[in-house]
Amino acid sequence: MSTAPSKRSGTAASRAMRPVNNLVEKFIPSALVFAIVLTFIVALMAFFATGSGPVLIVQSWGDGLAGLLSFMTQMALVLMLGFMLANTRPVRKLLRALSSLPKSALSSYPFVFSVSAVASLITWGLGLVVGSLLAREIAAQAREHGYRVHFPMLVASGFAGFVVWHMGYSGSGPLTAATPDSFISKQLGAPLPISETTFSTWNLIAIVATIVVVGLALYLVAPRGDDKIFELATDAREKLIELDDEVSTPADRVDASRIPTLLLGLMLLAYLIIHFTKDGTLTLDVVNWSFLCLILLLVRNPFELMALTKNAASNVGEILLQFPLYAGILGIMTGTGLIEVISEVMISISTPQTFGLLAFLSAGVVNFFVPSGGGQFAAQAPIMLSAGSQLGVDPSIPIMAIAYGDQWTNMIQPFWALPLLAIAGLKMRDILGYTTIVLIASGLVFGTTMLIISV
Repeated sequence: MSTAPSKRSGTAASRAMRPVNNLVEKFIPSALVFAIVLTFIVALMAFFATGSGPVLIVQSWGDGLAGLLSFMTQMALVLMLGFMLANTRPVRKLLRALSSLPKSALSSYPFVFSVSAVASLITWGLGLVVGSLLAREIAAQAREHGYRVHFPMLVASGFAGFVVWHMGYSGSGPLTAATPDSFISKQLGAPLPISETTFSTWNLIAIVATIVVVGLALYLVAPRGDDKIFELATDAREKLIELDDEVSTPADRVDASRIPTLLLGLMLLAYLIIHFTKDGTLTLDVVNWSFLCLILLLVRNPFELMALTKNAASNVGEILLQFPLYAGILGIMTGTGLIEVISEVMISISTPQTFGLLAFLSAGVVNFFVPSGGGQFAAQAPIMLSAGSQLGVDPSIPIMAIAYGDQWTNMIQPFWALPLLAIAGLKMRDILGYTTIVLIASGLVFGTTMLIISV
């Protein structure tokens, strides 16, 4: 099946962005190459800015490679468990039911965005998959009900939900700040509860404002009238995972029974209840165990659990390879004193009132080079927390500034769009015109939020 859109398709927004689309596709390398290039950029910065010699730089890099192994495992689990949860039968059936709600093309785009945004707020791994699955479900149902939807914009709307992920339940920055003995515990002094970051009133208001503003923007730029659109030619919906029902041995009967996964899920649920009733805090580990608990309770048996794991595992490979490189970058910055130099520069150009906005904008730039939210937080949080501390800025501001900047420029950074585009059969340039609109709309909300809370 070919799903490549016609070169003439799209609205004025997508046509205006065509030069940027071509630039992205021709010159932006893979996320792995970004991490490698950034390693040498940081090494050169350390050499010229701190006077550190090659031996110290290489030693600091090598010593730092293993510094984020625990964090790397946590982030890989967030992605894998999110993919697994999105593909459980109950969730897939729910998505199919939701896809019947839009009754017109114009309502389809904000709807896909809103559902994907809610899923991303639950966990970013879930949001990425939900966006692509829902786009295909609605495209198929639109054909069945006789209205035409522009499939590239439908996919762009699904990816746009990712623009709020770092404000939600699985946000790696706020959760790391809330985790005791994390790699930023030295800068924080004490764990920062998520009541001051993720669940702060101002962040919750920003979430609602972002969904409203971006949803309205997508509605306004959607194809209308004689605008050329590209419809999905065939039904591209994935089938639910079907299992081999043949049970011929006692071992097969155990693997086909719901009892093992159900008992383990109930035990994990009991642990989570005990954890929170005894004033336990929300950390990356607790987030992962809550998703695993849901999966165990939703799957039919160990056979299905293993099938879901196999399908999801292929998505975590790049994360596992890149995080040691981010850890090495952090090692260079701390081992050579580069982190202090950059902090002093941030302090020199900032005031307590402008620090949040400048930190947000810088995080948006850094995200081009470190597209993983967890990797970016590892590289940037120590710098911003140190600079903010010297300016007397509340630590929640640099934490959320990095979170906002990371999710913001994801809209024009192709790394996280690749799995969704692969599922949809599109290229980055097919959706970039629309995701750039999302970048502008969400950026207004994020920047305004940073200014208001810094007053």
